[in-house]
Amino acid sequence: QVQLVESGGGLVSAGGSLRLSCAASGSFFSINAMAWYRQAPGKLRELVATDQPGSNTNYADSVKGRFTISRDNAKNTVYLQMNSLKPEDTAVYYCNVEITEPIFRRKFTYWGQGTQVTVSS
Repeated sequence: QVQLVESGGGLVSAGGSLRLSCAASGSFFSINAMAWYRQAPGKLRELVATDQPGSNTNYADSVKGRFTISRDNAKNTVYLQMNSLKPEDTAVYYCNVEITEPIFRRKFTYWGQGTQVTVSS
């Protein structure tokens, strides 16, 4: 069992910055890909950024140049640095992590609990 704990959400004015954190704990052999999603009311959950093995990162067009995904392997934590925030960035942000379990090396994905980001105009 793996747990993901998110933190860092809150209320910020347009143009401001925020950093989200997602810390993984529990039993796993390795952490593979990590990603951030977001979901606004009445809309589908969308992929915001990914951080794959080999430090390969990808971003949604709407956040390119403003958001940065990174990880700290020693802390089993992934971050999302959000700069130049816009009202349309308002959503619940979710961390998603793929892990390899220790016995049979099967892969599973886990979700964080979500953290609210609200950007005022």
